Amino acid sequence: MNNFVYFNPVKVVFGKGSIASLSDLIPKGQKIMLAYGGGSIKQNGVYDQVVKALKGYDVVEFSGIEPNPGYETCMQAVEIVKKEKVEFILAVGGGSVLDGVKFIAAASKFEGGDPWKILSDKAEVKSAMPLGSVITLPATGSEMNAYSVVSKKSTNEKFAFYSPEVFPKFSIIDPEVTFSLPKRQVINGLVDTFVHVVEQYATFNVNSPLQDRQAEAILNTLVEISKDVLNKENDYESRANFFWCATSALNGVISCGVPQDWATHMIGHELTALYGIDHAQSLAIVLPRVWKYNLELKQQKLLQYGRRVFEIDGKDNKKTALKVIKRTEKFFQKLGIKTKLSDYKIDAKDAAEKISERFKTREAKLGEKEQLTYKDIKKILKKC
Repeated sequence: MNNFVYFNPVKVVFGKGSIASLSDLIPKGQKIMLAYGGGSIKQNGVYDQVVKALKGYDVVEFSGIEPNPGYETCMQAVEIVKKEKVEFILAVGGGSVLDGVKFIAAASKFEGGDPWKILSDKAEVKSAMPLGSVITLPATGSEMNAYSVVSKKSTNEKFAFYSPEVFPKFSIIDPEVTFSLPKRQVINGLVDTFVHVVEQYATFNVNSPLQDRQAEAILNTLVEISKDVLNKENDYESRANFFWCATSALNGVISCGVPQDWATHMIGHELTALYGIDHAQSLAIVLPRVWKYNLELKQQKLLQYGRRVFEIDGKDNKKTALKVIKRTEKFFQKLGIKTKLSDYKIDAKDAAEKISERFKTREAKLGEKEQLTYKDIKKILKKC
């Protein structure tokens, strides 16, 4: 197992009615930017709860942060932050809103020229505005990490960045706010969470039994509760467990000291940027093909995963590993998500050519051992 240091300063307030605690979490007298998306929080009552909790604060609102938050939109918010002398940014919404706010917080303090460099060139974030969140969608895990993904609409690019400076000071999680979510978003959240876990788990063995069991606990829980999450209306227990799975999947605990893959995410980001499909949809398409392509490297972990999560075993290791991959794809399909590019009227050959060319230009190498070049990515996408 590799050496590691794990540090996560996020205060999490979890449970029914927790939005009311906002006034205890943000210092009095600070000017706040309340940032949110398309307005669903005004329909489900979250906005009213937040405004009530922020009574007495000086608040400026910024709405319109998109799913897959746009750089151009975020920069509009940066202008307001500077003009209004905002001191704290509160993200209210799903992971995309929080991702956007993390970038806004970093860009507002960035002194290295165009803030896009934070994403495109991995420019160092030396400081950022303090931020917090009221998270309304279990999926990205953004509420307890320092990662952000932002898209540039003008160039159809989508990049991620990491900086300890953008850890939320706090995140409020009230599972009841998920009751009004459209089923498509719930399905996407289940898939996103599942893939977050396996990106950190389904690699190669480094003698990390504790982290393996922690990852498997999340995967098993997702499999066990998914039916209730999707079919039991307003079921607090299943939604609470789902939300905690999503948060735990990407808060740094299961990744301590272990190799990580993330090739599925990097390829999926390009599919979303170019063709507009949902992030989780791209993951469900790409993951099984990445696994098949890297079968020899991942075989040991896939066999372990198959035994411990889906109770699949067999004497022929290769055939068993392929069966495990097929079972995972069927799990996604059973949730209600499609797993081929053709299902979204996307030509696999076209996607392979365009996306592999992007990785070629960047001279990027993906995978847990940086074993995937643009040539490999082209082959993977043609199988999608």
